[in-house]
Amino acid sequence: MKFLWTTIYVNDMEASLKFYQEVVGLPIKRRFTDPTGMELAFLGFGETEVELICEKDGKQVEIEKNISMGFEIISVDEKIKELEASGLAIYSGPMQPNPMIRFFYVLDPNGLKIQFVERVQS
Repeated sequence: MKFLWTTIYVNDMEASLKFYQEVVGLPIKRRFTDPTGMELAFLGFGETEVELICEKDGKQVEIEKNISMGFEIISVDEKIKELEASGLAIYSGPMQPNPMIRFFYVLDPNGLKIQFVERVQS
């Protein structure tokens, strides 16, 4: 068995695509509208993807506050500078719970916590 994707229901497909492409750095692999009018987009590198779904009914998406997705980066300090320069607020951190890892969180356009993780070299 292999892990294929994580699905995120979004309020605004364009804002979410912009975030996941520009902030997280994920390319769109495929995007389409199903016969009911629901928009879907898959982003990512390799086999594991992020699936965004925007339903046409306009019902607001509610994200559980204890869920996050983590993405590996090269440098916490550099990513924070990049995001602050673009006007994106840091939600929490940076923090280093052990000598091997540093991370911080931002929120995606729907309130989902996105964790940027640096593996610290010893």
